[in-house]
Amino acid sequence: MIEITGNTRLYGIVADPVAQVKTPQTMRKVFERRGTDGVLVPMHVPPAGLADLVQAIRSMKNFGGMVVTVPHKTSMVELCDVVTPEARAVGAVNIVRRESDGTLAGDILDGKGFVEGLRQSGFKPEGLTVLLCGAGGAARAIAFALAQAGIRKLSIHNRTQAAAQQILQGIKSLYPGVETGLGSEDPVGFDLVVNATSLGMRAADPLPLNASRLNATQAVAEIIMTPKLTPLLEQAQAKGCRTQYGLPMLECQIEMMADFMGVAK
Repeated sequence: MIEITGNTRLYGIVADPVAQVKTPQTMRKVFERRGTDGVLVPMHVPPAGLADLVQAIRSMKNFGGMVVTVPHKTSMVELCDVVTPEARAVGAVNIVRRESDGTLAGDILDGKGFVEGLRQSGFKPEGLTVLLCGAGGAARAIAFALAQAGIRKLSIHNRTQAAAQQILQGIKSLYPGVETGLGSEDPVGFDLVVNATSLGMRAADPLPLNASRLNATQAVAEIIMTPKLTPLLEQAQAKGCRTQYGLPMLECQIEMMADFMGVAK
């Protein structure tokens, strides 16, 4: 355990639930590499308490910033004082910096981290057809990042079609060369299938799609980090699919998160 003193700078990760997060361990290594006297702690806050938390940290002079994850990414946009154009376009924030005067600045790095994780694992997104499950904050960021990376087609499968349509309209506006459409539970015909929902975190969760229709020519990627081998990835591997775990998305954006929160190098 690191020694925490009155000089230690505080950072956090806010989620509901929060027990599954890996950011505290991963960020600790960043602090050690950078010689920073800091600690990032998990903050279990339900949606009804998010605004109260934000108001509280404005007055904490030793608070540097926080990572924002499920289910708070979309709500955090309006709770920040300033957000980047990327976060505004996506409609979600996953990293917040507290300025010295207590104002809060937000950005979204999920998509950049996800695409970089794919590239480091040998997946090239250019020209792929993609089925994206989910339309929350992480799904939005991944959709825009994949479009920017040059995919050919994006279909979104979500219980609420209006939320999926909203993302697709944004993609059409910024990336007119990407073919878009609503998807279904059937993954047939897609090169890459991405689960950007929280389904799979709990043992009783249903699968986000019909995994029996997967085949060995496809790749399947997760954003869930705990468990590492989700039921979807387990079934995808049994079908012979190439798979991508959830952790690389975090690992590939952790340095970007530290930079945004002003952690000294």
